[in-house]
Amino acid sequence: MRKAEITRSTAETQISVAINLDGTGVYDNQTGVGFFDHMLDQLSRHSLIDMTVRAKGDLHIDDHHTVEDVGIALGQALVRALGDKKGIRRYGHFRLAMDDAQVAAALDLSARPYLVWNVDFPSAKIGSFDTELVREFFQALSSHGGITLHVDRIHGLNSHHIAEATFKAVARALREAVETDPRMSGVLPSTKGAL
Repeated sequence: MRKAEITRSTAETQISVAINLDGTGVYDNQTGVGFFDHMLDQLSRHSLIDMTVRAKGDLHIDDHHTVEDVGIALGQALVRALGDKKGIRRYGHFRLAMDDAQVAAALDLSARPYLVWNVDFPSAKIGSFDTELVREFFQALSSHGGITLHVDRIHGLNSHHIAEATFKAVARALREAVETDPRMSGVLPSTKGAL
């Protein structure tokens, strides 16, 4: 059962996350930040990871703490659900086109967090959502999920399309990486003997 639940409570946010790595992409995400919920829905649907997120944050200040802390909790849930990582593919990559936008994502579930981010947005906001928070989310997910993550915008004119292509590309790469490999059943995908 590759499932996990994480609860995170700070002076700024109260967050609960539940995931199932072997799901079908069923989602129920409610953070109080509409555009972010839409992106989390994409992350779940295209990774096939069932995901339920509840977040109450200090939105009267801005969306930053909520978005970042959800990334932290999701990363922690991913680590817990993966367990010893035996039998997983470990690596994933995907190049995704969405209208004018094309984004490439490559990742390694290495337990060595590192984010390479080459994604620029033409506008500072998508509706009321700060586009800089897309990077903040993936920085938190990478750091707390132990993920080496590279994301590159190849093309893109519309900030909404770029953000959505980013979440979908990472989702598809994550789907590949967390899948079990029938040729590696019970085997750790590393020559080091530990991940």
